[in-house]
Amino acid sequence: MNTHGPAIVAITKQGIIIARKIKENIGEADVYVPAKYSDSKEDINWFEEQTGQIIASLFERYDALICIFSLGAVIRLITPVLRNKKSDPAVVVIDDKAKFVISALSGHLGGANDLARTVSSFLPNSEPVITTAADVNETVAVDLIGKQFGWQIENDQNVTRISAYMVNEEKIALYQDTGQQNWWTNNSLPKNIIKVAVLEDLANPDYKGCLIITDKLIADQAILHKSVLYRPKSLVVGLGLHWTTNRDRIEKAIENVFGSHGLSTKCIQSIASINRGAKIKGLLEYSEQENIPIELYEKDVLNKVEVPNPSQTVLNYEGTASVSEASAILASRGNLIVPKQKFPPDLTVAIARIRY
Repeated sequence: MNTHGPAIVAITKQGIIIARKIKENIGEADVYVPAKYSDSKEDINWFEEQTGQIIASLFERYDALICIFSLGAVIRLITPVLRNKKSDPAVVVIDDKAKFVISALSGHLGGANDLARTVSSFLPNSEPVITTAADVNETVAVDLIGKQFGWQIENDQNVTRISAYMVNEEKIALYQDTGQQNWWTNNSLPKNIIKVAVLEDLANPDYKGCLIITDKLIADQAILHKSVLYRPKSLVVGLGLHWTTNRDRIEKAIENVFGSHGLSTKCIQSIASINRGAKIKGLLEYSEQENIPIELYEKDVLNKVEVPNPSQTVLNYEGTASVSEASAILASRGNLIVPKQKFPPDLTVAIARIRY
């Protein structure tokens, strides 16, 4: 898929009115209607294909589909192109009178539940229809924790099992030592979720499942077996490097430092360094490969940061006594947790944790 805004498909005259109202309120939406209903206006894509063909094409290209016709017809049309819950787009179905806005597919991961609520909010007298268990029971959706902050699930093989424990109100332990605290926006956590302060407490057999939010590596397989592990974007990597430092050296050095200090590279929020006035090829290539943004600072700004390991050599060469440590501290606005690690002759790595 390569288009973020929803595709709206209408196949009746009344459906066209509803589609235009949705587009008016959502903005970035593309409307598709059979050409036989064409009024020649350019706000709609008038198609000649069979509806099944256009649905199959849009299913591959868009992050969300809004279908303004019967749920049964939608099910028949999308069944041949279904893949899996991680990659299928959100599908929302609306009847021809806009009474019901149904989250039909990818309610959680794809965002169909939220889309159904949003669309219903500007269609008078409509009602969003949400059937996912976590929403109906007003409990935690295990597969959505931290999604709004870009958190990753380390391994999703336990998500279904822990989700079942959650909706059945089995006792679940929660351990969090970093990341945003406001991932749960209700007043209080469900009563079956128990916060623990020590990771080892998760081994208690009273807990059927566990939720772990950390940037640290977990070695205890017994705990991991009954847990969903979330990786918040809590760490900033500071790099001191030369013009000629290549991507492979950067990648290997970062993996070395993270591994030796028990940290997960999935938690990297950004890479920080000095602004040299032009892009360093190796740094740019690593950033693009890992989809991690770069933050650059002027030497005068870096030189004002108090660091544990200032260097006269770096000062003579760069105009600041620290690059890796200073840039990591600045970008994280937090604390240095791994001081400068040297990889001679052209690379240093430091890690700071964001303060929440």
